[in-house]
This record gives sequence, structure tokens and C-alpha cells, in this order.
Amino acid sequence: MEIKKIMVVGAGIMGQGISLVFARKGLSVIIQDIADEQVKKGLQDIEKNLDKEINKGDISLKEKELILKGITGTTELKEAKNVDFVIEAVTEDIKIKKEIFRNLDKFCPPDVIFASNTSSLSITEIAQVVSRKDKVIGMHFFNPPTKMELIEIVCGKDTAKQTFQTVKRLSEILGKKIVKVKDSPGFIVNRLLIQMINESCFLLQDGVANPEEIDLAMQLGARHPLGPLGLADLIGLDVCLSIMETFYQKFQDSKYKPCPLLKEMVEKGKKGRKTGEGFFKYGTDCR
Repeated sequence: MEIKKIMVVGAGIMGQGISLVFARKGLSVIIQDIADEQVKKGLQDIEKNLDKEINKGDISLKEKELILKGITGTTELKEAKNVDFVIEAVTEDIKIKKEIFRNLDKFCPPDVIFASNTSSLSITEIAQVVSRKDKVIGMHFFNPPTKMELIEIVCGKDTAKQTFQTVKRLSEILGKKIVKVKDSPGFIVNRLLIQMINESCFLLQDGVANPEEIDLAMQLGARHPLGPLGLADLIGLDVCLSIMETFYQKFQDSKYKPCPLLKEMVEKGKKGRKTGEGFFKYGTDCR
């Protein structure tokens, strides 16, 4: 099946980025969210990001117009009845993801693949709510999707080989490198990365060093382009906490217990760049 038209469910930061990645390759994209204002904001943010690229000289006005022409917005999941492929990029809540796929299953033709951009949740479990278990797969992009080269392709217990091959080809069309991953909490990158962020929170909580020193140590001592606390702010502290909680629940091992400081910051609304403050403070242009 040739994939020409795609629905991206979720108009947040990841949904916007994923939509741009597809639209840049000439694919038609419908970006969906539950409210008009969220869809509108998603489309406006996409245009703002393209304007920044124009100002940097990375793209022309004509290229911007062509990309935007390929992206439309909707609040209706039933619009998926006319697409060739669906990827959801909503919050890391398995109940919400299941409900989305359960509804999509009613509208989409039986040959349409359902992909999830989940960063930690079980593809096998998500697939249980649909009739096409063999066509459910993880397609985990990294933030920002327009710049990060990697996609983790996650095969659940019931994912068909043909489904994997189709998503692999699609990823390659997008110009991405892929790694095939067995369905396991956090997959590869987040299984390693989020634990490092959690341990960095413990370093800060224990007064070993301040945020700037922790990040500088990893940047200069381990050649990381961005320190773990700055990275946590970029990802979103609420997302980091959600992933750690998933690890702790699934593995039942104390090494995955979320740092109390991480919980405290999320409770205070300090979730990183998207709220203007996390371990560091940010201006409105960083959100």
C-alpha cells in the first residue's frame, strides 16, 4: 500500500514536528486534536517555525507555502477514513491512547496502519483495543522531529512483519535512520536517558552540585551536546516523570523510583521550556 495521506493525532509540539517531517516530503497531512483552539495553535506554531527557517535562510517563502499547503487541521477523528496511515502523538497516558485507537478502528479501512509515537508505553497493550492488532506499531520520533535523525520502530507481540517493513520504508523516505526495538518500557533511548535525568535530579536534591554545574560536567566530561537537566526541560519534566513512573510500575525495581524533586517540580507547574521554567528559566520565544 502506497502512503500518500497521513493523519497525525495531537497538535502539540511532537505532533507539529511530525506533521512537518511528513509535509516536507510532499505527503498530505491532517493534524487532529480535540478542540478548535488547539488545532489552530498547532497550525500557527508550524507556520512560526517555518518563518524562523526563512529568517535563517534555510528555506524560501515558496517552500514554506508548499509545505503549509500540504497540512490541514481538524477536530474530527472520522476524517481518518480517507487516510493511508495514522500516527498518534498525544500525552503519555495509555487510557487516552487506547481510546483514540479504539475510535480510529471504527473509521479507518482495515489495511491502515496505526502507529504510536509513545516514548515508553507498551505497543502490545495499546493494540489490544483494535481489530487490527497486526497493524499496530511504535514509531517513536525524537524532539525536535525535524532535526533528530532517529526513529525507534517498536514491534509489539502481534505486529506483522509487513507492518514493520512498511513503516521502515516510510521512515527511510523521511530521511531518518531506524532501530528496530522489542516492545519493552522506554525502548532503547529513554530506558537509558530518563534514568540519567532522574539521577541528575538526585544529584541536585542531595546538594552535590547546582544545575549549571551538573549540566556542564556532562557536556564537557561526557561530550553531551546538552546537559541532562537542560534536556529534561526540553523534553518536559512531566513527560520525564511519566516515563519514570511507567518504569517503576512495570519493572517493580527501586532503581526506577522517580526522584522526589522531579515530582515536586511537576506539581508546582515547573515543567520545563513549555511552561517557561524548569531547572532553568526561559523566555517566551523558547516555548
